[in-house]
Amino acid sequence: MAESNFVDYVKIYCRSGKGGRGSMHLRHVKYNPNGGPDGGDGGKGGSIYLRGNHNYWTLLHLKYQRHVFAEHGGNGGRDKCHGTDGKDMYIDVPCGTVVYNAENGKYVCDVTYDGQEVLLLKGGKGGLGNFQFRTATNQAPRYAQPGEPMEEMTVILELKLLADVGLVGFPNAGKSTLLSSLSSARPKIANYPFTTLEPSLGIVGYHDQQSFVMADIPGIIEGASEGKGLGLRFLRHIERNSLLLFMVPGDTDDIKKEYEILLRELEQFNPEMLDKHRVLAVTKCDLLDEELIEMLREHLPDDLPVVFISAVTGQGLNELKDVLWRELNSESNKLQDIMAEDTLVHRDKDMKVFASEMEDEGEDMDVVYLDEEDIEDLEDFEYDEGEEEWNG
Repeated sequence: MAESNFVDYVKIYCRSGKGGRGSMHLRHVKYNPNGGPDGGDGGKGGSIYLRGNHNYWTLLHLKYQRHVFAEHGGNGGRDKCHGTDGKDMYIDVPCGTVVYNAENGKYVCDVTYDGQEVLLLKGGKGGLGNFQFRTATNQAPRYAQPGEPMEEMTVILELKLLADVGLVGFPNAGKSTLLSSLSSARPKIANYPFTTLEPSLGIVGYHDQQSFVMADIPGIIEGASEGKGLGLRFLRHIERNSLLLFMVPGDTDDIKKEYEILLRELEQFNPEMLDKHRVLAVTKCDLLDEELIEMLREHLPDDLPVVFISAVTGQGLNELKDVLWRELNSESNKLQDIMAEDTLVHRDKDMKVFASEMEDEGEDMDVVYLDEEDIEDLEDFEYDEGEEEWNG
């Protein structure tokens, strides 16, 4: 995976800006020696936002950007001068990005559509200057507010591909071949297990210039939910697919058993996946004759549509597209999608699974927050604690 540009898991440290201090200043000018307080307010610190951007489809651009800092607010000055507001920072992420707290695995937020802006860390509010505290009985206040502190968090950004149809099957089930036959995608195809090491997306054309997105997920084996094979690394990419297309080769000894194994692995990973619409495609049917296909139909699951296909000869591909389009646009599936958008619940990470995921990604579970000196060294910004004016 070292040479791959598909990055769906990054860990970064984020820190918002702190608010500027309010100024404690008393006005002294010619002919007006007792001018009263005129200390200005401090500026607010910059916030950090996540922003959905459909031009990105992986997190590669964040792989080496491990620190994101917003600007601090400027301090207030004399003559009621307001401190400058810190500049907000925007982190562009692909649609379907979910954010977790790297320290405890808690779900933080997610970004699902292009242009969506989600506040990750709020900047500190600026402190009030002594001009704001003047009263009839306290006409020369000699105090001002400090700015609110910054917020900091180490987060895990996890990408979950958004696609209409997700391909689910054992290695060498013909998923990549099918995607290359139905779309312009060109995933790697070879005669050995785990040829696909990263998800691939393809746009499948349909009648009247309509289309839907299909995602090829690396092969699943029995025990994948326990970490076997490629483990949980890519199972998360089918959590947001509207429809699951199960693919089992026609030369398998027991097609129904393999389908049930795949279904069980998805259930162990996330029981909510069983609520998705499902279609079963029996692949490599160019190796079967009509009589054998009819015999196999009697032993297949009867609770979902079944299509016999061959990506090599094109057998059944048009029928498959018709079935997928019909299931995607069925009223029950549309209603389910609407309910999912309104009631989408992200589970917090199980810490054992979370630790193994981070280890697989080469990340460290230890979260170390930077102190002010480290931050100053990284940002190379000048900060003078004695900058404030205390003229009496």
